Amino acid sequence: MQIAFETPNQPDVIALIADLDAYHLTLYPPESVYALDLNALMQPEVKFAVARGVDGVIAGCAAVVLSPEYGEIKRMYVHPAARGQGLARRLMDTLEQAARDAGCPLMVLETGPSQPEAIALYQRHGFAQCAPYGGYPDDPYSVFMRKPLV
Repeated sequence: MQIAFETPNQPDVIALIADLDAYHLTLYPPESVYALDLNALMQPEVKFAVARGVDGVIAGCAAVVLSPEYGEIKRMYVHPAARGQGLARRLMDTLEQAARDAGCPLMVLETGPSQPEAIALYQRHGFAQCAPYGGYPDDPYSVFMRKPLV
């Protein structure tokens, strides 16, 4: 699998993000899904990583929104057929390096309690639960996590 920063406005990326959105809506009410739309993912402060097989078929994606305060992980998703190969860990490593390169002192993320596999991945990657950050409300369908980079 190759991981590279790409633009998210590609048909196969849009389809993968649609799969992620549909999945989230099976777990959480719409008002508790804090996803970035395509326009937000195309902003200059966003680094969007795409994982592709040797055949070029998309297998996963993830983004980091860079700011002076922190890098926020968004849109982390590995297609079910590509799971179990360490791809999520490699996407996380790619995002963390981008945040380090941008001088972010901290990484943060919001996920949900109905995604224990995601929470376990983030914990293995050094994240710990924290209070809501940024403009997020204290939502019972949210789990907030952080990882210092310094």
